[in-house]
Amino acid sequence: MAIMIALFALVIGGLVLGYGADLFVDGASHMARRFGISSVVIGLTVVAFGTSAPEMAVNILAALSGSNDIAMGNVVGSNIFNIFVVLGVCATISPLMVSSQLTKIDIPLMAVSAMLLWWFSFDGVIQSWEAVVLSLLLVAYTALQVFLSKQERTKNIKEESEKEFSDSAPVWKNVLFLIGGLVLLIGGARMFVYGAVEIARVFGMSEQVIALTIVSAGTSLPELAASVAATLKGEREIAIGNVVGSNIFNILLVLGLSGVVSPTELLADTAMRSIDIPLMLLGCVLMAPLARFRGKFERPVGILFVLSYVGYVIHLLGRA
Repeated sequence: MAIMIALFALVIGGLVLGYGADLFVDGASHMARRFGISSVVIGLTVVAFGTSAPEMAVNILAALSGSNDIAMGNVVGSNIFNIFVVLGVCATISPLMVSSQLTKIDIPLMAVSAMLLWWFSFDGVIQSWEAVVLSLLLVAYTALQVFLSKQERTKNIKEESEKEFSDSAPVWKNVLFLIGGLVLLIGGARMFVYGAVEIARVFGMSEQVIALTIVSAGTSLPELAASVAATLKGEREIAIGNVVGSNIFNILLVLGLSGVVSPTELLADTAMRSIDIPLMLLGCVLMAPLARFRGKFERPVGILFVLSYVGYVIHLLGRA
């Protein structure tokens, strides 16, 4: 009976998380465009933050409840999922072209963020001051995106934005979407964390392995849905921008904030330090030369990424 309740909580919690994230992204992106923020920055910040909101909700609640293995595993697992599954599936559907901003700025910054997390985890814990550093770097990254948006903003962009939203929903409705989405995210996160922890206990699996697989895949569904939809619509740069922005937000904001609010230090055991974080870092580092020299992610790369994730999941099941 307990396992059925846990599975029900996991599934319903995941669905609520996804719907809440969808409302949050809609409200946030409409509000951002109303204030004249460019589509590039929206993809890297507003949409990335919205699709990372499930990870943030799950992590904060997990950290406050003392489930630090879920908090750490969710971020690392989500970033691995984003790179090898979300990017891999999108590249398999259609080759993805990479913009110059992503190549020169955002992908390298994503790799640097992953390296910083690996460095911080060397002693087996993410200390409070290290979590504060990660959070402050997110503020700096957001300020950089706003600056770049102002640099590239043109009269044509303003006219396009005004035209697109001339008949859009009023501000109060977008604010309602933001609040409603946030409420659903919190409620869904509570159910999701409860279900994941109970499943771990029933099967004798560690919370970390559950977080690296079920929890991370569930909270990454918004990224997968948004990126696949963007790819099918021909908005391929948005698909990549969502992955890159979400990974940066996951490390700097989600993990950073989790470390700040957690009553104890976030733990990184030997397997996390030697396998999971290095794999995440490898994926980030591989994206840089592929984007720089190829200018795109082609189908063979996408297929290789997806198969790599399948091999990783098999390893996790064996580790469990």
